[in-house]
Amino acid sequence: MRHQSILLYFAIAFFFSCEKVSPIGILVAGTNVEDRVKMSEQFYLDHYKERIWLESDGDYTFIVGSDSHMTTDPGRLDEMLSIGLSSDDLFYAHLGDIVDTKVEYYVRLDSLLQEGKRKYVAAKDLKGEYDDIVFPFFPIVGNHDITRNGWALWSNIFHSSFYEIDVIVRDGERKYYDHLIFLDTASGTLGETQIRLLKEGFLNGKYYYGQGYRYTFVFSHTNIFRPEFNEFASTFCREENFFLLSQFAEWNVTCVFCGHTHHGDERDFNGVHYLTIETMSERSHKNEGDYLVRVRIPASANQDVTYEKVRMKYVPAPASRVSP
Repeated sequence: MRHQSILLYFAIAFFFSCEKVSPIGILVAGTNVEDRVKMSEQFYLDHYKERIWLESDGDYTFIVGSDSHMTTDPGRLDEMLSIGLSSDDLFYAHLGDIVDTKVEYYVRLDSLLQEGKRKYVAAKDLKGEYDDIVFPFFPIVGNHDITRNGWALWSNIFHSSFYEIDVIVRDGERKYYDHLIFLDTASGTLGETQIRLLKEGFLNGKYYYGQGYRYTFVFSHTNIFRPEFNEFASTFCREENFFLLSQFAEWNVTCVFCGHTHHGDERDFNGVHYLTIETMSERSHKNEGDYLVRVRIPASANQDVTYEKVRMKYVPAPASRVSP
């Protein structure tokens, strides 16, 4: 996930050279889930020894946002980073559709994340090689992120469409391990390769530490349940829906976070908590509101994980409310 600005500009050239137009004149994505997953698998394998570890002495929190659809106004996304930093959250997860696909928006996103990292390093007074310091903003790819060959831009900032992160939690002399799994569901299907990798245990926690994971959290763009009714609503085919529900139960997942629908929903199914996050986009919500969720993880295994809404106060200026 290391930031490499110059690659973004190579991606811009690629973006213009590879853009496709469907027979009805609508711009379509130049990559499918199989392409993304195979590229991400290779990146994951090549950089496995450099994979990210997070550590916490005692309780920790993280925030989750979704569907920012950033265009010319980075206000809400910038506020999410500021909230995470000021509240000392361990990391900030984004559930996809981070930017509406356009080169200038990705350039703005790139600058926003660079500035966010500078503030993070200064506030934490971190030492060492700057490029080796992890800025804890972890996104997954959404369907809007891959239109108009947006994958070329997205992947040159974030590199992989699926990955895992471990959290080491210390409670006095006790040590626990929590697990974060980020899936590529941007196409509304896992695809054959991703299903095979999941079945082979690619991301399911191999318990290297002599003990199982305490909590496992999964992050997906495409949701499974309909916000208004107690039924499935995703674009996954039925077999994939049942595979995921079974897989999450097998992993003993604590919570599955989803986005995509722009509406919130919360329910339990087969022992797993499902939390769909509504959009934080200022074009959908022009007024302040509770568009983020903060998850509180106790250090003690005898206490429950809790979820609370987080208020976002940014209100765009009238001129910014007009969609470009």
